[in-house]
Amino acid sequence: MAELRTEEEQVEAIKRWWKENGLSLVAGAAIAVAGVVGWNAWQGYQENQATAASMRYQQLVNLTGGTEIANPGEGRALAAEIVDEHGKTLYADLARLLDARLAVAEGDLAGARASLEALIDQAQADYVAGLARLRLARLQVADEDAEAALATLEGGVPEALAAQRAAVRGDALHALGREADAAAAWQEALALAEANDQPLYGVQLKLDNLGLATGTDNRGLDS
Repeated sequence: MAELRTEEEQVEAIKRWWKENGLSLVAGAAIAVAGVVGWNAWQGYQENQATAASMRYQQLVNLTGGTEIANPGEGRALAAEIVDEHGKTLYADLARLLDARLAVAEGDLAGARASLEALIDQAQADYVAGLARLRLARLQVADEDAEAALATLEGGVPEALAAQRAAVRGDALHALGREADAAAAWQEALALAEANDQPLYGVQLKLDNLGLATGTDNRGLDS
């Protein structure tokens, strides 16, 4: 009888516990299931967004792939859509880089600078931000604002782009009439490019035009 009473008490205890806690358990289970479903839905949404961004960016690349761009306005509109719809992705950053190129093709240097400055502030990757700094500095040199270009280059340019940074710094110094400093910067660019097996274009020719020669002749394409 004692064993039977013990079992009855256990059953009653379980019933009472379920009455008090069963609803919260069911609710917790439902929330857990909803969380899993929601997470899967979010993952699916993210994958779809990434695919859409990739496809739009490829369209942009196709529009800008040639040396001459037939319709820069169309490309800029597409770049703006990518930034608006996929602003937190690498595709948006790359779209801003291309938008700057298209703006230059249209003669809109202010628009190109705006795209590059926005990219420097918001880039998801340091390397892309570094590319934006290099291109902004080139624009500033072309716009006869070499001092601003030097200031731009003082910002975050990763070591992988050190040779290009030195080359653009040489351009800015040359624009300021500081030929000896420009030559030193260009020589540094060539040395860095050779050490890292990175091709540069035109730097040796600039040194040659100054009447200064180095043992390096690195005439590939730069970034």
